[in-house]
Amino acid sequence: MLSKKILFVISLLAGAFASQAQTTFIPLWAKEGWLLDRLEIKAQTNNDLNLSTVKPYMRKTYVEVADSFRSLILEGKNPARLTAVDQYNLDRFQANNAECSRYNTVSMPEWKSKKNFLGFLWDVKGNALEINEKDFFLVVNPVVNQQQSIETDFDRRVFVNAKGIAARGLIANKIGFHFYATDNQEQGPIHFRQYVTNNNATPGAGFSKVFKDGRGRDYFDARGSVSWNVSSYVNMQFGFDQQFIGNGYRSLMWGNFAPPSLFLKFNTRIWKLNYTNIFSELYAPEFPRGDNIRPKQYSSTHHLSVNATPWLNIGLFETVVFGEMDILKVQHLQPVIFLNSLFRDKNGNTNSMVGLDLKANLLNHVQLYGQYIMQGANMGEERQGGDSWTNRFGFQAGAKYVDAFGIKNLDLQAEINQVRPFMYSSSQNAGGWTNYRQPMAHPLGANFREIVGILRFQPIPRLYIFGRINYWKQGLDSAQRNFGGNPRMDNSLGNTRSMRPRNDFSFLAGQQGEGINMAITASYEVKENLFLDLNNLYRVFKTGALAPLQNTNVATLGLRWNMFRRDYDY
Repeated sequence: MLSKKILFVISLLAGAFASQAQTTFIPLWAKEGWLLDRLEIKAQTNNDLNLSTVKPYMRKTYVEVADSFRSLILEGKNPARLTAVDQYNLDRFQANNAECSRYNTVSMPEWKSKKNFLGFLWDVKGNALEINEKDFFLVVNPVVNQQQSIETDFDRRVFVNAKGIAARGLIANKIGFHFYATDNQEQGPIHFRQYVTNNNATPGAGFSKVFKDGRGRDYFDARGSVSWNVSSYVNMQFGFDQQFIGNGYRSLMWGNFAPPSLFLKFNTRIWKLNYTNIFSELYAPEFPRGDNIRPKQYSSTHHLSVNATPWLNIGLFETVVFGEMDILKVQHLQPVIFLNSLFRDKNGNTNSMVGLDLKANLLNHVQLYGQYIMQGANMGEERQGGDSWTNRFGFQAGAKYVDAFGIKNLDLQAEINQVRPFMYSSSQNAGGWTNYRQPMAHPLGANFREIVGILRFQPIPRLYIFGRINYWKQGLDSAQRNFGGNPRMDNSLGNTRSMRPRNDFSFLAGQQGEGINMAITASYEVKENLFLDLNNLYRVFKTGALAPLQNTNVATLGLRWNMFRRDYDY
């Protein structure tokens, strides 16, 4: 089976040499994401920006969009009413992605550093090493994240220590590649430590090991891919990384909480359509074999996005997780949306989820967005309504408001997420929508309601202020029974802890958990992509009137370079 998979990948790679104008991808955590969000809402009718539901963003596509805005600004026009800070961010976006821009250090000499280091390092402001030749482009950057925290009622350090390297490049403008690797030691706040203990997993990481006194974790985070264009409209990518499908802070389809996974991705963009196929290899939640090697499970995801009007985007979604461990079949790779759900392998116990998403850009200041997702009944089970456990669905509704109340660069966002019990789960160890014992969609899994409020403010070019509040309720497992909140748990009817105890479950069934997680972060960009962060997190959680209240306050000072800030937003 392994040799077949290798031959299949080689055959795909062989097509790269016939490809044309190539692209790499903007990381999910990149600061440019906020800029592109603002550009989409303020422009309202830009076709490429409105087709941005599937992330990471294709770098070439969105740098070309930035170039078009730059051209209008240079002509003295500003149809999207970009602020001075927007224009600063636009300039940095283009400077940091020069391989895809029609502008360069000749036309924009301010992109170059006033003085380089050792004659070739930091020749441009944003990248340590940048080589830009006719048939070869390469960027190499150091990656650092140092977070040191003080937590109430905890006498040990709370910290993140991450260091590594990131690189990306183009070969003959036909093959794109990226690589990112960090070595990490982390001892997070109390809910991080409890998550590790309860789930035998480190949030956002794959394999990890105990660090020092057993309360911290040591893990290696490696990501990378190679990509190429089959034609002017079809891009292919093979690698190991995270994905995100949605327009909100969270996603009920495919979020960025679980660790990266091995994937093969096809993206087709033509006219007002964007069609994505992602075939993934995930780690099943349990490892029943004596050698502790986790078995694999495979998933097939399709997303079709269409700009129904210049301001309205509608998407259709399907994910199928195949229940046979360590078995990849050719039919798993079929590219047509909904076919896997309609013609599931009866012996494979496939787990099928389908959904709808939409977003509407209004008045050049507001975006309304949402998702609805439902899970198909397992083979032999009749889907029922009401409180039946088979009535599995979730929805998201949200709104973004940029330049709120006329205040430039102040953006507000509100979002509600709600998911019924047993959503994403399967009747066996393989088949749940999880990777390495962590949910692939929302961090809470299922059987919850969450309300999110977000404030983003950039009063001056180098200062970023981010405020967030999450309030949630969730039905938790209790009395050694599965009440549908954990997608990795077996949802069969039975008497063991991993199985549901009955057929009918009201929303938030089980032991009631209620929590608030608030954080405020101020980040100052000392030099390009080097941030000094000051953060305070306050979290309260309780599990019933008689249970003790768990609360914690964490103050953090951090320094990060070309890397995301570790956020404990669950």
